[in-house]
Amino acid sequence: MIDEAPVSPWYRQPWLWFLIMFPAASIIYCAIALTISLNMDNSLVTDDWSKEGRGINMSIARDEKAADLGMEAQIDFSQRNVTVNLSTTDGPAEFPYLVLNLFHPTLSDQDRVVQFKQIAPGRFAGQLHEDIEGRWYYDLRGPANEWRLKGETRLPSESGITVKAAEYAQG
Repeated sequence: MIDEAPVSPWYRQPWLWFLIMFPAASIIYCAIALTISLNMDNSLVTDDWSKEGRGINMSIARDEKAADLGMEAQIDFSQRNVTVNLSTTDGPAEFPYLVLNLFHPTLSDQDRVVQFKQIAPGRFAGQLHEDIEGRWYYDLRGPANEWRLKGETRLPSESGITVKAAEYAQG
């Protein structure tokens, strides 16, 4: 007795589709990943990484210089107006101007630079061109770029930002 069961065509075999499913899924995933990588901006990657790596020692020296001067800054954001009260161990800081760099954590095209002019001894005023919100890294520098105060904050800030050089000089 020979039972001849009808054999279904190849495209109706479940094991065939099970075996084809994994390579097909990897091809689809690869096509999606390639499309995303070609269409996204890679602003976090820098092409002069060795130059930036050598500049780390200079950055540490600027932090140490600020700590040696005993610098402390109070940065107040009032809508688009920004004021800085800067003091050292010798009293109010005397500089013709200051520069505040605001760095967005992930999008370099949203970075901002605020220039301050001195309005009184140790007091500086500047203005933003547009409102900013969210998490930001900041970097306050003097005119000769020999010291810096840096940190991280969330804007808009109700109470302002207080930063002391000694907090960041250790690394």
